[in-house]
Amino acid sequence: MKLIAIINQKGGVGKTTSAVNIGAGLCLLEKKVLLIDLDPQAHLTYSVGIKAHQLDKTIYNVLKGDIATSDAIISRSIDVFLPFSKHSRYSGEFFVLPSSLDLSGADLEFGGIAGREFLLKECLASAGDFDYVFIDSPPSLGLLTLNALTTAGDIYIPLQTEFLALQGISKLLETIEIVRKRLNHEIKITGIIGTRFDGRKRLNREVVERIREYFGEQFFKTLIRENISLAEAPSFGKTIYEYKPESYGSEDYFTLSREILERKL
Repeated sequence: MKLIAIINQKGGVGKTTSAVNIGAGLCLLEKKVLLIDLDPQAHLTYSVGIKAHQLDKTIYNVLKGDIATSDAIISRSIDVFLPFSKHSRYSGEFFVLPSSLDLSGADLEFGGIAGREFLLKECLASAGDFDYVFIDSPPSLGLLTLNALTTAGDIYIPLQTEFLALQGISKLLETIEIVRKRLNHEIKITGIIGTRFDGRKRLNREVVERIREYFGEQFFKTLIRENISLAEAPSFGKTIYEYKPESYGSEDYFTLSREILERKL
């Protein structure tokens, strides 16, 4: 089972979009996938059409120890036609551990608990068997993100292909290194996802080269092009494959999902 934390303390970089569409893409490629929404804003939960505010069983109840992890997991079916792929028709089912606004007080509520950094890791013992588990972390470096880092074996970092996106990453890399030394020796960065790429812009191309020089093989070859459909899809509670299967966003995330499988990441 691959445990992957998708992290960036900067908002708006495509973190939740990547979690949803990589997870759904791998599901369409016949992998069993669990998406964990660890963000109190519940963006991932809403993005796949699940109304978080109506749920009485969420990851919050799991972390509190009130219910087993498997009791809160929701299945989500998907059936799509992808015109850019030779097989065209794909279907499958992925699973979601939804979030709750109650998580917003996690730092205070769980802060005094011994072993608070390992709450999520302990909860996953009763989650079931999956090929891939993606943890969508909050855009911060608080307790919830720390739980994601102590649980995961791998980290994917979505990065906008813009100059300012590079400036804030040093603090994140520093935090990851501290966690690796003190709490989770196995964790490593295995994927950097270039998002919102516009090949017509010279600056975008230059930033991509800088990211590639710094991260090398960790930087995925597949770039996620700027695409308005990716921003629109969550408001309909759909993955990009369901919302606009013919879009650049659909093709790019499906290609990225294939690359992940080919590189066994």
